Amino acid sequence: MSLWKHHGKFERHSLLLVIGILVVVSIGGLVEIAPLFWLQSTIEKVEGVRPYTPLELAGRDIYIREGCYVCHSQMIRPLRDEVERYGHYSLAAESMYDHPFQWGSKRTGPDLARVGGKYSDGWHVDHLTNPRSVVPESVMPPYAFLKDKDLRQVDLGKKLIAMKRLGVPYSQEDIDKVLVDVEAQADPYSSDAVDLRKRYGAKVVNRDFDGDPSRVTEMDALIAYLQMLGAQVDFSTYHPDQTQNQR
Repeated sequence: MSLWKHHGKFERHSLLLVIGILVVVSIGGLVEIAPLFWLQSTIEKVEGVRPYTPLELAGRDIYIREGCYVCHSQMIRPLRDEVERYGHYSLAAESMYDHPFQWGSKRTGPDLARVGGKYSDGWHVDHLTNPRSVVPESVMPPYAFLKDKDLRQVDLGKKLIAMKRLGVPYSQEDIDKVLVDVEAQADPYSSDAVDLRKRYGAKVVNRDFDGDPSRVTEMDALIAYLQMLGAQVDFSTYHPDQTQNQR
């Protein structure tokens, strides 16, 4: 009864009620937020996750520029139907170098979180050139012009510097060799690809993505980006409770 009487005071005096709400919310907020200041990271470290190569980063910027995120999400929810259709549910670590992340909230087309390695480069070229040639029911517009546009490389070094300031662990060597790395990844016969893999990982592929070895195009970059999505982590050996090292 005593507690009920005190409760009545708060109901009758709006100022006391507002103060009481602020006190309760502040205490709850401190309990939830304060522990985070003692954590170096809230993201589990997963083996295989690495920063984007310069060519992949350029492809990601084209993906954003063309609005691909509007129709394609990159987040597989931990639900049975999602996992059976798209593959292992998405891990937070897989988006740790995304600024901004591409999770998405709408799917006009399929989720692309695990599209890497699912189709050949030729399939992607055909799909981007004329989507209905490979997916008859597609409502996606054509992006054939990407194959005719040379990739703008002059500002790629600045992009890596910007990502480094946001916390992506690019080294000074990565920044210095940005133009060499672009050419190396788009050339299946490049001797510089060995150095590229030493810094970005053995899974980095170097090949002519768009079918035109004479130049590096925006289609090269976009396909290189698509082909690495979801292909970094080996889920046959991954365990959710296992903390592993990463670059």
